[in-house]
Amino acid sequence: MVFIVTAGQMSSLDRALAPAPMRLQVSDGVAQTYAQIFRSQPNVRTVVSFLARNIAQLGLHVFKRVSDVDRERLTDHPLAALIGKPNARTTRYRLIDSLVSDLGIYDSAYWLKVRDDGQPAGVLRIPPEMVSPIGDSWIAPDGFSVRGSRGHREFPADQVVHFRGYNPDDARGGLSPIETLRRVLAEEYEAGRYRERLWRNGARFSGYLKRPANAEWSDPARERFRAGWRSQYSGGGSDVGGTPILEDGMDFVPAAVTPDQAQYIEARKLTREEVAAAYHIPLPMVGILDHATFSNITEQHKQLYQDTLGPWLVMIEEEIELQLLPDLDAGKGVYVEFNLAEKLKGSFDEQAQQLQSAVGAPWLTRNEARARMNLPQIAGGDALVVPLNVLIGGQASATDSAPKHTAVQTKAQRDPRPFEVRYPTLVEQNERELSKFFRHQGATILSQLGAKAAPTVEQVFDEVRWNKALANVLLALATSASDLIGTETADAFGGEWNSEIAFAWLNANASAVAGNINLTTQRDLSAALADDDPLKAARELFGKMTTARSKVLAASRVAQVGNFATTEAASQTGLRSKTWTVTSKNPRPSHARLNGQTVGLNEKFSIGGRWPHDHEIGDVDEIAGCTCVLTFSAEEP
Repeated sequence: MVFIVTAGQMSSLDRALAPAPMRLQVSDGVAQTYAQIFRSQPNVRTVVSFLARNIAQLGLHVFKRVSDVDRERLTDHPLAALIGKPNARTTRYRLIDSLVSDLGIYDSAYWLKVRDDGQPAGVLRIPPEMVSPIGDSWIAPDGFSVRGSRGHREFPADQVVHFRGYNPDDARGGLSPIETLRRVLAEEYEAGRYRERLWRNGARFSGYLKRPANAEWSDPARERFRAGWRSQYSGGGSDVGGTPILEDGMDFVPAAVTPDQAQYIEARKLTREEVAAAYHIPLPMVGILDHATFSNITEQHKQLYQDTLGPWLVMIEEEIELQLLPDLDAGKGVYVEFNLAEKLKGSFDEQAQQLQSAVGAPWLTRNEARARMNLPQIAGGDALVVPLNVLIGGQASATDSAPKHTAVQTKAQRDPRPFEVRYPTLVEQNERELSKFFRHQGATILSQLGAKAAPTVEQVFDEVRWNKALANVLLALATSASDLIGTETADAFGGEWNSEIAFAWLNANASAVAGNINLTTQRDLSAALADDDPLKAARELFGKMTTARSKVLAASRVAQVGNFATTEAASQTGLRSKTWTVTSKNPRPSHARLNGQTVGLNEKFSIGGRWPHDHEIGDVDEIAGCTCVLTFSAEEP
């Protein structure tokens, strides 16, 4: 919200609008004001602060639209100066940080605009709890009342810029997400109070003492026992931690919910998930890493600035353009925009590669490169060096020339996409057969569950039977895929594919992979049988296995068998070395370090595997989603 005052009124306005002490409203021990909830609930503060910090760090620039394909940045525009220095005590970062924090907590935010000789000279935040709309209009307020320590002041609506969200009951102001989360946060508050009392009690559970009704107990004896019990059993006692000694006939009866029963860890994690969901923030961004991998965190980082922060940025930009720019005689075509591109651009290596390919020649001088390394300039270093083998219409860089050794161009080099993309029919076939296997396995095990009372996983899961059955399925699928890929690769090498030589590895690999898959199934089934409703949990488990798990395993199997087939084809045709080649624009750091590493045809790379997706690598995060390929050479490594 923006109030228009003169610069000379600033000191008196500071005193007049100084917030009066607010009485904290509490009902059953639960904070009722949004500010108190923000202070007392760590999950709310984590999420709101995350939004505010990530938006505040973005630059807010002023532009003029010259044409549909051109624009000019206005660094000397009054709005650019105002945003760059809102007032003598506030930086641009602090202004935007407080704006987003207010919107996150109250779904409303207010500024004060300071004028000097009729011109805007700065802006100042007004805490939302001090501001109330006035008037009877349900469309927009007639004005705003600001409460201070010396009463209140009213301002007409045309002097106010009000940042606000949506409220179904009142178009004049937003509806805080905290209001929607109030019940969830109240549960977390009560759980916290219980944990605090538990630790005050020396982490011992509450209960009561029971003694025979006819037992004699004098008042002095009762008081002496009470004092001794408290010193040993309560958290503040002098002998806390000791073992209580009960008198004859006494029994201690526990009367409390255990941490296991209360599911403390799960409940606290659920609260943060609920708060993050209310603000549309990806869970790994606020520290929930249960299902986080390198690849999905990278994608969720992009999603953060595109889908999560994008709407916030547009709302702030448009409110400034609608309600603040007209006061600054902005002129036609002037607008503001957050510098979101700075956060979405790739690493320097990625940018350098893209720019070099785009312009068709080197684009960085030696002195520019030395400046990036904090080295002094050298004579003649300002000239752009162009290699002799780079011509207009030729290569973009000398690095695009042939490698030092003679490489054989395989299908992977001609079409550098992962196997699961190049051979979608194979993936579909694997997914269909794996889904069919899991459906049969699930039906068999579920029928046994219904016939047994509280069965164990060993009683319903025949490991030998299922390992043999799955190995047969995997072997048939692998043989089909390796024959197709191996034949194509051997043909590219000028040789022929011998499927009999490949069979031994395919057979051993199918047995090993089948064992690993069934081991995971056993573990998940064991967890399902421990559920309150084991039959329902097991049914849901096999439902996921026939869909999502079959899909993931199918893609992984085609990639694994494809890399084996190309390597085996190279071996059968007399090639001697292989090179790990990265095709992704944003590879894992470990894979980026492997790029260009050459080893003997039967040797392992430094990552521990013989090819991308090799199950001997072990770490699933190094395998899932990998798009790296191999190139081969007739020369020794």
